[in-house]
Amino acid sequence: MGVRTALKDALASRDEIAADEERDEARRQFGCSAIGSLPDRRRVQVSGVVRSVTLRPREGVPAFAAELFDGTGSLDLVWLGRRRIAGIEPGARLKAEGLVSTSGGRPTVFNPRYELRARHGE
Repeated sequence: MGVRTALKDALASRDEIAADEERDEARRQFGCSAIGSLPDRRRVQVSGVVRSVTLRPREGVPAFAAELFDGTGSLDLVWLGRRRIAGIEPGARLKAEGLVSTSGGRPTVFNPRYELRARHGE
């Protein structure tokens, strides 16, 4: 380990350390794509931590949205016709799969397949 790496690790915030761990775990354990480099209009598998959830009605139809973060970037997961999904809340870890597209300038997956997951030791 070089001096630069040791210094970076020593000065890293708790959020930076958590982001590094999340990114490494998603890639190593689940074989998921990094959110920060997702191709548009492709089927992807991503894994991360839910940062926030919102109810965003779209054209009169309820839409439950969650922001997923993996240490490289954020992705919006949107379930049309849903007001709430049990277990999907800030801090939850999940793996999701679906077709990524750009909506409002952000990568988004509509009606993704998902799996709630626990971290080692949880």
